[in-house]
Amino acid sequence: MIGVVVPANDEEALIGRCLAALKLAAQHPALAGEAVEIVVVLDACRDATQRVALAQGAACIAVEARNVGIARATGASALIAQGARWLAFTDADSVVAPDWLARQIETVADAVCGVVCIDDWGDYSAETRASYEAGYVDADHHRHIHGASMGVSSAAYQRVGGFAPLRCSEDVELVRRLDVHGATIRWTNSVRVRTSARRVARAPDGFAEHLRRTEHGVSTSTSTAPLDSACSVASAETIPPGRPSLRQSASGCGSGLPASWRGGRSPRSVPTPDHEPGPIP
Repeated sequence: MIGVVVPANDEEALIGRCLAALKLAAQHPALAGEAVEIVVVLDACRDATQRVALAQGAACIAVEARNVGIARATGASALIAQGARWLAFTDADSVVAPDWLARQIETVADAVCGVVCIDDWGDYSAETRASYEAGYVDADHHRHIHGASMGVSSAAYQRVGGFAPLRCSEDVELVRRLDVHGATIRWTNSVRVRTSARRVARAPDGFAEHLRRTEHGVSTSTSTAPLDSACSVASAETIPPGRPSLRQSASGCGSGLPASWRGGRSPRSVPTPDHEPGPIP
C-alpha cells in the first residue's frame, strides 16, 4: 500500500483540488492497482477542511499542534500502522501531476525529492517571477527539497526517526538525516507538483516568506541570496566541500510537460550534471 500525507490548517478553499489530483494520481495504470490511502492531518483547523476532505474520500486525523513537522509525522505513523510501504507527501495548496505517485515508485530509491511549479503568480511582478525562476534548477539532479513534492520508503523513514517536530523546514531536516544515514535519494524533475504563491503563510519562514524576500530583493535592486535561516536552508557546514547545498524553494513549470502544466510558457534550458550524485557521507 502507498500512503499520502497532506497536512492542512484551514484549507477549505484549496484542499478539494489537491485531493482530486491525488485521487487521479492514485489511479495511474503504472501502479497496477496498488491501494493508495490518502490521509489529511487537520492541524488546528477551524473551517470546513474536514468536510471537504471527507467528501473526497480522504481519511482525516485531527491534531492541535500548529506544527507541520508533527502533522506530517502523525499522518506517516498512521499510514505505517496500516501497512504502507511508501510514504508520499504534499501540501493542501498544491496539485500533483497525474503520474506523481507512479514516478516516485519507479525510481527504486529510498527517497525521492521532486520539484514544484507555481500555479498562479497572482499580484507578484514579472520581475519577481524572473528573479525567482533564475535561481531554480528544474532538471534531474537538482538539490531542491519540497515538503509538497517528496516521498520516502517506510523502511528508510523509520530508520532515521521520521519527521522532527519542527514548525518549518521539517522536510530539509529529514532529507539531511537520510543523507547522513546513507539512504539512496533520487533528485528528479519528473516528480512534479503545482503549488500556490499565496502571501499568507502556513509555516513561519517558509515558502511564502521566501517569495516575500525575493520580491523585496527585486524592489531594492539587490540580488536575492539563498535563504539563510534555520527554517529554510540546510546549513552549509553539513555539506562536504564540492557538493551542492540542500536548498528549499520552488519554481515555474519546466520542460517535459504538456502545455497545461507549463502555464503556456516556453521550457527553460537547465544544465544537467553528468553523473548521478550519491548519498552524502
